[in-house]
Amino acid sequence: MSDLSMREQFAHTATALLDEDGSVAVLLADISAGLFAEAARRHPQRVINLGIREQLLVDAGAGLALSGMRPILHTFASFLVERAFEQIKLGFGHQGVPGVLVSAGASYDMAQAGRTHQAPGDVALIDTLPDWVVHVPGHPSELDTLLRAAVGGERPAYVRTSTQQNAQPQPIDERGRMTLLRAGSHGTVVAVGPLLDAVLAATSGMDVSVLYAATVRPFDAATLLATLQTPDVVLVEPYLEGTSARCVSGALAHRPHRLLCLGVARRELRRYGTPANHDRAHGLDPAGLRASLEAFLNAQCVGGTSPS
Repeated sequence: MSDLSMREQFAHTATALLDEDGSVAVLLADISAGLFAEAARRHPQRVINLGIREQLLVDAGAGLALSGMRPILHTFASFLVERAFEQIKLGFGHQGVPGVLVSAGASYDMAQAGRTHQAPGDVALIDTLPDWVVHVPGHPSELDTLLRAAVGGERPAYVRTSTQQNAQPQPIDERGRMTLLRAGSHGTVVAVGPLLDAVLAATSGMDVSVLYAATVRPFDAATLLATLQTPDVVLVEPYLEGTSARCVSGALAHRPHRLLCLGVARRELRRYGTPANHDRAHGLDPAGLRASLEAFLNAQCVGGTSPS
């Protein structure tokens, strides 16, 4: 159990990695610099704050990766993924070197900061690049395991942190396997990262399976297929709705199925509010999820027969 926030856990784990491995470097763009003050004193050559220059942050990280270092790059998701996407694509993707991008802010953690600090499309954007690993922890304790796996891996990785988190951590398989938390016979709900608690509350009393995913790329099609009963699948993702739709459809290409994608809606909310307000507006609170699940799972197929 961790009493730290995800961002604090990130700093704690990254600092431990700096102490343990001389090839690890942490690159910052002012964000979270205070959390790395002591690490910077101990490792002044490997904790580098480049200021608010996110494209430079990524290019410098890629340069360190080309030299054999294991760079960890960190800032808000909207600046790290969206603003510096070309540098990610060319510096890490085209050059074929591993690095770890760790974001903060998620889809709308900083709702009151407005659209500039929101990034619901970050995972979908990373997903346009081949061979990336994407981790979406739902609890700080999971972040520790996933960050260590990402730094020790041979592929570039994106780790998405959030101020929203589940009450309890789940066992994490470093290979990225999903965890079956409930077994049911009338559909499967795949809950990603910090939306697990809302999904568990929404599905209380429902005869559905609940799978938990803290790693979404590569997508664990094997566990989905092995635990699937009725081929009705609901994806509940804390970012742009439908981001993993192609993965589920690909896994079930050999059999008829129905798929409902829930996540941040493909429309822009032009009001600030709080993260809880945004959850409700996008139907990602327990009540909204329950309504969507019931409407989908109780719907009848064309011809008047229930799905089987």
